Amino acid sequence: MTVRPPFRTTVADVPLEQNLREDEGWVDMQVQYLVNSERGGSDGLTVGRTVLPPGARHDRHLHTDADEFLVVMSGRGEIHTNTGREPSQAGDVIFTPRGNWHGFVNTGDEDVLLIWGWSGAGSLAAAGYGLPSDDDEFDDPS
Repeated sequence: MTVRPPFRTTVADVPLEQNLREDEGWVDMQVQYLVNSERGGSDGLTVGRTVLPPGARHDRHLHTDADEFLVVMSGRGEIHTNTGREPSQAGDVIFTPRGNWHGFVNTGDEDVLLIWGWSGAGSLAAAGYGLPSDDDEFDDPS
């Protein structure tokens, strides 16, 4: 067995992701991949940091091949799930098993800071990112 050394970085050293498109659900948000297959060599875990200014959102989406957690570090907003929307605020910890729809919108007047991760995937492609089709129905509009 080959043992890799631990990986360490700082938020200041990690560039913002530049390939996020609004038509893929990434609306006015800043994302950093702190640890993933490219940064740290992790094939089974991704850890990220997201800043959502007021009004920014990550539209409802799912991951077919990864579970997701997020920790709301500051700010407030709404979590979008399979069954609707729920208010969320600093201190909330949310776990979304793979295959469940989820999203987040900043409904407040200050930035929302999220620390999040995918278990089972070292990249967005490996997580199985998907958007709703016209046939998917939810209890609320997204």
